[in-house]
Amino acid sequence: MPRLNEFNQSIGDPLLQWTPRQAPTPTTLQGQFCHLEPINAKRHGPELFAALSTAPDDRDWTYLFSEPFATMGALMAYLESIQSSRDPLFFAIVDSKTQSAVGYLTLMRVDPNSGVVEVGNVYYSPLLQRTPAATEVQYMLMKHVFETLGYRRFEWKCDSFNAPSRSAALRLGFTFEGIFRQAVIYKSRSRDTAWFSIIDSEWPVIKAALETWLSEDNFEPDGMQCMSLVDIRQRLVSRVPTGLPTARQ
Repeated sequence: MPRLNEFNQSIGDPLLQWTPRQAPTPTTLQGQFCHLEPINAKRHGPELFAALSTAPDDRDWTYLFSEPFATMGALMAYLESIQSSRDPLFFAIVDSKTQSAVGYLTLMRVDPNSGVVEVGNVYYSPLLQRTPAATEVQYMLMKHVFETLGYRRFEWKCDSFNAPSRSAALRLGFTFEGIFRQAVIYKSRSRDTAWFSIIDSEWPVIKAALETWLSEDNFEPDGMQCMSLVDIRQRLVSRVPTGLPTARQ
């Protein structure tokens, strides 16, 4: 039953002990397969250009706001323009084996007062795509958002036509919330935006599923997964009682 105020109107749950959170700041997040570090043009530019140059064509840029970087100079200029930004806050994705940058992403549209932040500007080079590191990146960022920063909501948005991005969001445990029609104009075209989110009460199960999927026991010697992330999460959901703890207080 919803809560009612003195006018018999439905209202949301009280958050009497909630306090605004800190905005994300540049930091390094260490994982098993990769780590995230504040992006730096001099440090990461040559490695990122080499990584993106492994793509056979420019299809990975269709749904990004950036255009493909045809030259090292163009990429370096872009990285220099964004490396001091705090919203969006850019992270380089560095492979643990090669110690080279293989992609980047951001925390953006930061709302510390409400505890809401979005992951965006995600570029995974072919060296990162469909690897355990690609999943671990999102796990590390979620953990940072919910546990270190204490936020309540983590958002994922994409072009409604971006089928791979929508599938990735659902696989990771995001909930589809709907389509914002004609929400954005970019690259001289209209974009309907698909919205997804994870909230703090959902994080414990999503965290457990990601950690189980990323464990050594879940991979065959040839690197193939034993259980899918979706299957693991569904099994966990069936065992979890109601009343999960949240980061709302």
